[in-house]
Amino acid sequence: MNPAIILVSETRSEELLDEFGRYSRDYELPTAGSAHEAKLAAKRVVAEGGQVAMFVTESRLPDAEVLEAFHWWRATVPTARRVIAAHVSSFREDAERLRGGMAKGKYDAYLLMPRGARDEEFHTAICELLSDWGSTVAEPEVVAVAIVSPVEDALTLSIRDYLDRMGMPNRVYAPDSDEGRAVLEHVEGDVAPEYPLVMDLGKRVATARSVRDVATRIYGRPADVDVDRVVDVAIVGAGPAGLAAAVYASSEGLSTVVLEAEAVGGQAGTSSMIRNYLGFPRGISGMRLAQRARNQAIRFGTEFFTGWPVTSFTPGTLDETGGPRPHVLHTEGGEVRARAVVVSAGVKYRRLDAPGIERLVGLGVHYGSAMTAAREMEGSDVIVVGGGNSAGQAAIHLARFARSVTILVRRESLAETMSSYLVGEIGYNPRITVQGCSEVTEGGAGEDGRLGWVTVRDTAGGTEERRDCRGLFLLIGAAPYCDWLPDAVARDGRGFVLTGRDVPQRLWREGLPPESLETTVPGVFAAGDIRAGSMKRVAAASGEGASVVPLVHAWLDPTR
Repeated sequence: MNPAIILVSETRSEELLDEFGRYSRDYELPTAGSAHEAKLAAKRVVAEGGQVAMFVTESRLPDAEVLEAFHWWRATVPTARRVIAAHVSSFREDAERLRGGMAKGKYDAYLLMPRGARDEEFHTAICELLSDWGSTVAEPEVVAVAIVSPVEDALTLSIRDYLDRMGMPNRVYAPDSDEGRAVLEHVEGDVAPEYPLVMDLGKRVATARSVRDVATRIYGRPADVDVDRVVDVAIVGAGPAGLAAAVYASSEGLSTVVLEAEAVGGQAGTSSMIRNYLGFPRGISGMRLAQRARNQAIRFGTEFFTGWPVTSFTPGTLDETGGPRPHVLHTEGGEVRARAVVVSAGVKYRRLDAPGIERLVGLGVHYGSAMTAAREMEGSDVIVVGGGNSAGQAAIHLARFARSVTILVRRESLAETMSSYLVGEIGYNPRITVQGCSEVTEGGAGEDGRLGWVTVRDTAGGTEERRDCRGLFLLIGAAPYCDWLPDAVARDGRGFVLTGRDVPQRLWREGLPPESLETTVPGVFAAGDIRAGSMKRVAAASGEGASVVPLVHAWLDPTR
């Protein structure tokens, strides 16, 4: 059964049905003349085992205010996208009244109903929302990577999360399923297979003992870089800063290699929906933003190697003629030599020091939003720990699946640490509760070996409460990911890399500070969250990544 797009209008259902005819091959298109009829239609689709991908409604309905109707429909199908297609006769008048609701997450888009054929601006918005729904809710129809495993353990979930963040549709199949047996037919040799097995688009099948095994088979390893070759710039970290640096460096003719320890996008890549990034009025998921930037950089010649953390770094020295030798970045998969290095490795979430938590990581406990795990939380009670934007975005996404989401913060409220638009959206969502002055002190497994309960402590009164919990998502502050850097790269007391005039004067060269994004090692620059004093926002990191490229050019060619 195809997923449904429910079209709602008292008088223009036929017009909407005609306009959405282009989707009829892949979606059911039931119509409804009122909010109540649409609710009944949605219940019928769900009862028959189907999915509702989207509600499209006029701005005026006969039996309810449209925002009230969205509330009803959201309670029925929380994962469906919600769109207003206002008729031209009421578009301007209703816009002022309704657009405020979009900022609170009551619906996803306010569009002008098409007035003629081929209104591609309208359909671009519809396709973007359906694409977002398809990547976060529905199982993919076209599978790029097939995983075969009798159980979805922590490793299998980690592989799925990596593939999701890399924008590669994937599914897990049982070994005795038709799809699983088809994969097993491609296993070479007579040795019994070890699970999980992974088959890529090239029909190559191998046992995956780590996420890195999957990354290597799909994207290669740093040793694939010619050892005799020195690239112009090596970028460590493929978050927003590293991706922006890669796009601008490679587009300007610099040979560029990017090394990423996990998946492209960094922490931003795990965000289910970024709504305040310039140029995306309907928002964009961190994964899609990252993959668009990666594809853009590849178009200009950037080479990416994911799953390979840099383990150490040897700064270049001066050769016999006084010229700089290349810097060397060491990984377990090979070395990369570069004339300039951009450190944009970002930050990693701090670990929660509470009994019972660490052994359940991947089994209900997750650091970051773990978008793949959200689908596993359907009907469960989950907790998000953290008060930043990433925690807010994670909670909103989880609320599409979980029965309840509780955000725990040490402060009394979210207002001091979270963007206003997220606070407003969370306040409107009936599935999300914010609990201030609270922390998790312990966790334990249920009968199935996965997270079953946590203990929550009231930091004001000192009382503790044990509560059932199937998902614990920890976004509790960030520590810089730079243990691999040598002492020659100066850092502040919290470990963030110092650049420009933030470098202590005793470390200046010839009485002059480093350039604005340059570190204490000549030819080594820092951008994004890892840099001391940076603004921890996606747009700010992207801006620093772009801004570092002219400094790299000046280092490589001082005569420019």
